[in-house]
Amino acid sequence: MMYDPRFTEPMRHELTEIGVEELTTPEAVDAFVAGQKGTALLLINSVCGCAAGSARPGLRLALSEGPQPDRVVTVFAGVDVEATKRARNYFPEFSPSSPSFAFWKDGKVVGFIPRHRIEGRDARAVAADLSAMIDAHQPEKQTA
Repeated sequence: MMYDPRFTEPMRHELTEIGVEELTTPEAVDAFVAGQKGTALLLINSVCGCAAGSARPGLRLALSEGPQPDRVVTVFAGVDVEATKRARNYFPEFSPSSPSFAFWKDGKVVGFIPRHRIEGRDARAVAADLSAMIDAHQPEKQTA
């Protein structure tokens, strides 16, 4: 299903205004994966209520309050259909769900938050899960 861009633009803007990079083509997804070093968080965005009420606001909170991944990107299910399909091909061990979050470290998915861990929860709970996942994969802190 493809959604009208006039309808989804505010949902995209909610992420791009906080610096989240959109991957709108399969080639952009491949380039992201090929060049992925350090940590990265990928949100599979959605038009559903749990994306609006929990996933996007949870991401905003996590990025404003907690540890930061090196890069944050998104694909939009139902809008950037081929890009979303390509992204999901990189983590076939997880059932497709949207919204969802995949956390990458040095080119490998090391954490995943599926829709069932987003739906019915508030943004603060999702932010806490995201922050914990990001923090768990930060490089060891150097001691002086």
